Order: sequence, then structure tokens, then C-alpha cells
Amino acid sequence: RKMHINILAVVAAAVAGFVVGGLWYSPVLFVKAWKTELGIDSNVQGSMKAMVPQLVGCFLLCLLQAGTFAMFLGKQTPMLGAAYGLIAGVCWVAAALGTTYLFEGKSFRLFLINGGYNAVIFTLYGLILSLWP
Repeated sequence: RKMHINILAVVAAAVAGFVVGGLWYSPVLFVKAWKTELGIDSNVQGSMKAMVPQLVGCFLLCLLQAGTFAMFLGKQTPMLGAAYGLIAGVCWVAAALGTTYLFEGKSFRLFLINGGYNAVIFTLYGLILSLWP
């Protein structure tokens, strides 16, 4: 069976995940709580220039996530695509983080922040990938 993956949909989904990450880990949403849970001084601001390698890496990983998820997702209705994305984000990604966090002694609050981000972006991946032909 031939698999069809819409590259534009994958790029759009990756951009959406990247943008949500920018908001999620910003003063608009959870950066203060996230830094507190990691023991980072929330008053210390990193320079954007120093973050370029991290941002490029983050976008490439979003592309990898969206592209690979597209292979699993196949053609779905938008509601089912979003539901499958939510399930993947919670049951695959967040659950994997949770297992690691249990043994690393990380907080439940950090789990909710990072796991929540993955649940949201995978829901978006599923929705966006399902909207494109």
C-alpha cells in the first residue's frame, strides 16, 4: 500500500508546534513555573543569539515529530486526527516523560508543564495533518 504524506501539512504542523512551544515556555504561559521546577533563576534571561542552536534543533525535532506522526496517522477526519494526536501526546509522549520523571525524582508540576505541551502539540499535529489532502 502506497503511503501519501503531504509535506506542506507536515511543515505547517511543525511550525504550529514550534509556535506553541514559544508561547508555552514564555512569560505568557509557563516559563516562570518551568524555570522554578528546574531550579533556574526566573530573572535570568538568555540571549536570543545564544538560543539559535536550540531553536533550530527544536524546529527540526518538530518536523521529525510531525512527519513521523503523519506516517502513523494516515488519512483521518479532523476530529479523529485531533483525537489520535491527543492520545499520542498523552499516552506515548507524556507517559514516557512521566516514567523518566518518576525515576529522576522530577516534580509532578514539571511533568504537567512538559507533558501538557506535548499533548497540545500532538493534538495540533493530528488536526493539521487531517485538514490537508
